[in-house]
Amino acid sequence: MRPALAAAAILLLAGCSGSGRRAAVAPAVNDAAFGALAGGWRTHFSRTLVPPGDFQAGGPGKDGIPAITHPRFLRPTETHFLRPREPVIELLHDGDARAYPLQILVWHEIVDDRVGGVPVAVTFCPLCNTAIAFDRRIGGKTLEFHVSGNLRNSDLVMYDTATESWWQQFSGQALVGRYAGTNLQQLPARIVSFADFASAHPHGRVLSRATGFDRPYGDNPYSGYDNVASPPYFATAHANDHRLPPKELVVLVERGGDSVAVPFSVLKRRKLVEVTIAGRSLTVRWRPGVASPFGGGEVGSAQVLEHGRPVTFDEPFWFAVAAFRPHVVLIR
Repeated sequence: MRPALAAAAILLLAGCSGSGRRAAVAPAVNDAAFGALAGGWRTHFSRTLVPPGDFQAGGPGKDGIPAITHPRFLRPTETHFLRPREPVIELLHDGDARAYPLQILVWHEIVDDRVGGVPVAVTFCPLCNTAIAFDRRIGGKTLEFHVSGNLRNSDLVMYDTATESWWQQFSGQALVGRYAGTNLQQLPARIVSFADFASAHPHGRVLSRATGFDRPYGDNPYSGYDNVASPPYFATAHANDHRLPPKELVVLVERGGDSVAVPFSVLKRRKLVEVTIAGRSLTVRWRPGVASPFGGGEVGSAQVLEHGRPVTFDEPFWFAVAAFRPHVVLIR
C-alpha cells in the first residue's frame, strides 16, 4: 500500500456539498506544471481549482489500488468473516441497507455500487479515516470512480473513468479536469459496528470478500495508524497548528461558514456535547461498541442530532474525515 513518508490528520467532519455546483476555475496551467503526476493521464490539466503542487504521489500509481466495480453481497447471517465490533460503512437508501466492511475498503478505497436504484460510490481513505458515499450521477451521466494513486492533504484523490477528472474525496469536488468545480451529492453514510448493522438490518446486505481480487482481507496494512502519538505518513496543510495532535479524531460540524470541532477524547468522557453553530443548537453524541479499523481497540461512533433526531440530509450536510481547519472553534 502506501509507503511511510508523511498523511492527514484523522478528523471526523461535517460540511456542505452540492450536486452539480461549480466553483471558479483558476487560470490555465499546462500538463508540465503537474510534472510526473501527469504521465499516462488524459485529464484536461488546463482546468484546475488548486495549484498543481497541492498533489503528491501516494505510492501505488493509477489503479494501483483497485476499485471494486462488481460488488457481491452476503446476508448478515451468512457473513462469518466479521467480528461483532468490526467497523462497516452503513448506507441506507429507499429500503436498501448495505454494509461495506472497512477490512475490505482499506485495500480498495472505492466501491462503485447501486443502492436503492441509485448509482453510488462508497469511499474510504485510510490515511484520514474518511468514510463517505456519493451519488455518482452528474448532469444526467453516471460516472464510475477509481483510485488515482495521488493525494491532496493526505486525502484520497479519485478520478472518473469518463473524463479522468481528479476529485477530492473528503469534499466530493472535482479539482482538476473537465469537471473541475463540480460537486458530487453526498449520501448519508456512517461507520457502525457489524453487530449494530446486523441487528438493525437483518435482511440487509454485506459486501463480500469475493471481490475478484486477491488481497489479505483481515490483515491491516495500516496497523497502528490510529496511534495519536505517531506521526502521519504524509504532510498536510496547517501542520504547525498545535491545538491538537495531527491525528486526533474529532467531530467537525460546519454550517453557515462556522465550524465547531469536538475531539473524540472529549466525547468519550462526556458522552454528550451541546454545540451552537449558525444559530442552531446541535447535540453530538458518542456511543461505544465500534473498534478501530487500524487495530487500536475501542473507538466508538459519533452522531449529530438536532431536536433529538439525527441530522438529516435534506440539506447538503455531511460527515467525513479530513484535515483540520485552522478557523474552527475547539470544544475542550
